[in-house]
Amino acid sequence: MQTVLLLFGSNIFMTFAWYGHLKNLKDKPLIIAILVSWGIALFEYMLQVPANRIGARTFTLGQLKITQEIITMIVFAVFSVLYMKKAITLNFLWASLCMVGAAYFIFRDSGTA
Repeated sequence: MQTVLLLFGSNIFMTFAWYGHLKNLKDKPLIIAILVSWGIALFEYMLQVPANRIGARTFTLGQLKITQEIITMIVFAVFSVLYMKKAITLNFLWASLCMVGAAYFIFRDSGTA
């Protein structure tokens, strides 16, 4: 659970670092957006690195990655709707369903593959 909570926190920072400048800094020089994004990303890494270290104790590398990707989709959906005021499309939902399928395969018993 600690890994998942840290990954949610890191993804919130990551999403703002990657996309928040499109709303708040679109009229500023690119270097300003880069520097602000790097500043936000520092906090993302302060959560991401411990999340991966803790998660590596109980998850395989693939399981850790797909968990992070699913969390990214959830955080991005909330960010898109609440912060950027963009609607979630059917294609986003289909892509999310594909992630659920990926989680199934990465977490299932690999002894029969």
